[in-house]
Amino acid sequence: KLAMEFPSEDIFLMTASPVIKAVTNFKQVSKTLEEFDVEEQPSSLLEKRYPNIKVIQSGVKQLKSIEHKIFTEDGKEYMYEKLCLCAGAKPKLIFEGNPYVLGIRDTDSAQAFQKNLAQAERIVVVGNGGIALELVYEIQGCEVIWAIKDKAIGNTFFDAGAAEFLIPKLTAEERETPIECKRTKYTMEGSEEKKRSIAAPDKLGSALGPDWHEGLDLKGTKEFSHKVHIEILCEVKKIHSQQEFIQLQRTSLTFPNEEKNVEPDQVLWPVYVELTNGKIYGCDFIVSATGVVPNVKPFLDGNNFAVGEDGGLKVDKHMHTSLPDIYAAGDICTAAWEPSPVWHQMRLWTQARQMGWYAAKCMAADTLRESIDLDFSFELFAHVTKFFNYKVVVLGKYNAQGLGLDHELMLRCTKGQEYVKVVMQNGRMMGAVLIGETDLEETFENLILNQMDLSAYGEDLLNPDIDIEDYFD
Repeated sequence: KLAMEFPSEDIFLMTASPVIKAVTNFKQVSKTLEEFDVEEQPSSLLEKRYPNIKVIQSGVKQLKSIEHKIFTEDGKEYMYEKLCLCAGAKPKLIFEGNPYVLGIRDTDSAQAFQKNLAQAERIVVVGNGGIALELVYEIQGCEVIWAIKDKAIGNTFFDAGAAEFLIPKLTAEERETPIECKRTKYTMEGSEEKKRSIAAPDKLGSALGPDWHEGLDLKGTKEFSHKVHIEILCEVKKIHSQQEFIQLQRTSLTFPNEEKNVEPDQVLWPVYVELTNGKIYGCDFIVSATGVVPNVKPFLDGNNFAVGEDGGLKVDKHMHTSLPDIYAAGDICTAAWEPSPVWHQMRLWTQARQMGWYAAKCMAADTLRESIDLDFSFELFAHVTKFFNYKVVVLGKYNAQGLGLDHELMLRCTKGQEYVKVVMQNGRMMGAVLIGETDLEETFENLILNQMDLSAYGEDLLNPDIDIEDYFD
């Protein structure tokens, strides 16, 4: 965006990774919903397309905001007129520095996970967001103990009702073949692969795209397809090495069977997980999929940034941080403007792309001393993804975020086919969750955006015999 606006200016893109993430096959599904692929491409492609962009492959060591200088790991320094920080976030590991705990955040860690899984008979997955959901669904031939701190799975995206709708898909032995994946494919072909050294755990790769598990063979050692046991309302209290476990003289449990009977386990495992509900399970390794923290560390030292409660750099509605000429976008930032009543920040690919695009527009407007309005994409929270092979669309305050008790829910559910939930407040639609091919996303998007009073329709709003789209066209 910047390269197009300022063809005669030098634009530096600093990245610790040898590849850049490019958005391809972009498709505007509706006014606010977008679908796209995320592909890893060599940075030379970007430089070819825009001769004024120079990609500098090095991590940032220090920022001196008063001097307008950036110092890179390879010992060089660069002056800037305007700077945008898009360093993303890093996984929030349950225990730092434990070799049996794997975080999944970037393509390197996803490949390391695949290697470990190939030898595994049982793993423990901790976390309840998008990556945990995908992971548990995709893993085959390996027992999975899934520890979640909530009552129901997928708490970031759904409520308990949607979780109930999805659960049968988890335990189904026969998987339908996945529908052709329309988005990301990550490949690092031959020559590129050799050039790329194995990432050290503290080195940051680039974040995974929406279909990161495509093309990974997520198979353990066992013959069965799927075995998942969910432990709800618990967290990991402690991780014990085999040696520590033997000294504890406590019992660990076998994988619960259909009747949910658990026996003491006779097998010795490489590592043991003690949960806050008192149970101990042995496993080959633990996957920590417990969310991310903004990657602000390299920039804070000596710079007086205003930081949000979630650890991100606070930005105003022009993506400006609290320091002059420094902007931020994506997972590293915290939206500190007064948001629209049906938008909230979530660290997702779609928002990172929108923020990056808008930040470039703001940098351009400031340089040209023009005024600019908040981008339309911040009017309504909208995200489309896929879980358990179902299309999933979430709109507005889909989990009644911030609405307190002052709301009501309306549901429509056809087992194995679709799940529709709308969040209503004072007769107006505030949010929706759509699972399956419902074709309601555009209608609901409009109803949330125009805040029309729907009290007159009552329960008929979700009546499958009434073609609601015709009503509101």
